[in-house]
Amino acid sequence: GSLNLPPETAERINTAISALNYRPNPHARSLSRGRSDTIGLVVPDVANPFFAKLAAAVEHHAGQAGLGLMLCSSVNRQSRELDYIERLRRNHVDGLLFTTNHHDEHHALRQAIDANSGDNVRGGQLAARHFLEAGHRKLAFVGGPRNIMTSRERARGFAGEIAAAGGAVVELFGHYTMDYGRIAMGSLLDDHPEVTGAFIGADQVMYGMAEMARERGIRFGEQISIITYDDVGPLSLLDPPVTAIHQPVDEIGRIGFELLIKRIAGDASNPLIRLPVNLIARASVKKLR
Repeated sequence: GSLNLPPETAERINTAISALNYRPNPHARSLSRGRSDTIGLVVPDVANPFFAKLAAAVEHHAGQAGLGLMLCSSVNRQSRELDYIERLRRNHVDGLLFTTNHHDEHHALRQAIDANSGDNVRGGQLAARHFLEAGHRKLAFVGGPRNIMTSRERARGFAGEIAAAGGAVVELFGHYTMDYGRIAMGSLLDDHPEVTGAFIGADQVMYGMAEMARERGIRFGEQISIITYDDVGPLSLLDPPVTAIHQPVDEIGRIGFELLIKRIAGDASNPLIRLPVNLIARASVKKLR
């Protein structure tokens, strides 16, 4: 439909298209145009509600822009991340949105990316202030791996605020998984009975902690108070409803997509964007005074 042809010629072409069930070859098209109209998205764990919601947001904005999305789950392994980067490079996607728990180890990517996340330090500070206002002074931080940005920043914001108020924080670093949540909850109950409240670095960890707490007859908001980070699941439906630092996951997806489109268009700037987070108070923090 992009050429003005004599009616007889157009009819012959349309008849051939119909008879042969012809469809344009997207790979040939992409070679001729120098682009694929497809972007890649690599996430650590597609089963994690945070990354599932992020993927849905990116898919929405890609669809609005007429782009396809190639979704890859690295199962949180750096070797798999590197493999997907190479595979996506060979498949000539126009750009890559890359979420990782191994940012510090990806030396080749450090100068080639735009960074976009929630304000982790601020989230830790908000959680600390909520605990302090409720009278808690002996607290714990339960996070992901110590060597990744999100864990370090959330722990720093939380511990700094608690220390300034004369309190103490036990720090437990592990993995952003339910399995680690179970281990961490057991450790808190067995080794740190003085702790009255825990700031948990991700909803996935909190679910594992909740499972172990139930098995041990411990109720959140009574024997131990909790605040979690992310707020992407139906936390208001839990018993008790769980107080959380809310990350704007849809906004992270939207802005990440927009940054990628700008980079594809030739924008070589490297912005570091921290989106605001806020505390959603529910019923999982007991007032001690």
